[in-house]
Amino acid sequence: MTPRTSFSRTRPLAASPTDRAIRLFVDTLMEMKIVPTEDRASLRARVADIYANSEDPLADSGKLLSQLSGNVGVVTRQSRGRSLQQLRFMPTRPGQMLAVLVFQDGSVENRFVPVDGPIQEAELTRIHNLLSDVIEGRSLGEVRELFARRLADDRLAIDALKRKAFDLAHRAIAGVPDRSTVRIEGQRKLLDMPEYGDIDRLKRLVVALEEREEIVGLLDKTLAAGAVTVFVGSETGELGDGQLSLIVAPYAENGQVAGALGVLGPTRMDYAKVMPLVDAAAAAVTDAVSNATRR
Repeated sequence: MTPRTSFSRTRPLAASPTDRAIRLFVDTLMEMKIVPTEDRASLRARVADIYANSEDPLADSGKLLSQLSGNVGVVTRQSRGRSLQQLRFMPTRPGQMLAVLVFQDGSVENRFVPVDGPIQEAELTRIHNLLSDVIEGRSLGEVRELFARRLADDRLAIDALKRKAFDLAHRAIAGVPDRSTVRIEGQRKLLDMPEYGDIDRLKRLVVALEEREEIVGLLDKTLAAGAVTVFVGSETGELGDGQLSLIVAPYAENGQVAGALGVLGPTRMDYAKVMPLVDAAAAAVTDAVSNATRR
């Protein structure tokens, strides 16, 4: 993965005036400041040292991001061991279907998925056949990446059935935990923020950081983006009570997306500084993990 100079963005359903102003500012950073060559080389060397010598490279990478950004460092690595065996959909009520995910370890998860309109039985059978050809034996992370790529491919627009099948499957697995390993370093920096002087708000933040589902969900959204992604305030959902922003980028291992890393901080953070830092860190981790597997 080479250094990137573009970034992806999200659009909230409803945002505060402050969030909209920050989003407008972030969107104007079409050409990110590049980390100077010498600083990028230093970062690459420090990350390489971590992955060569650390017993917990995810945690130590998170600590490095926290140190360099002055905020919270977040690093996740996808699990490749949880493989899907089958995905089936059953009509429940208008505008909704039940998705049944069967994993090769025998576990089963059910999720309700919104649909735009009724799907006839014959069409549903064809959808199941299409999905069976691409799902069986692939890990949850691999399937998530596959559907994200297929849906982003303009050529898919000419095949309505395939698009409907991949869209349904993408919705079904979007919130399913893939048992990713997550490290969050520097949380104390958030606890000291004036935004969390209110004890109830602080409790909600602590719970969100402990459960980590919101963070993992946001990180997962970046896996197919291939660029720095910025979530501002209300775009982070319930995480941080709308007072936080997350700047995140995916990293790869031998050409395959392996996880994501980012910086979590107040909405008033220095985006012009942190965005290129996260981008450079993702490139450095990509080099480090790929080199480690070739040894």
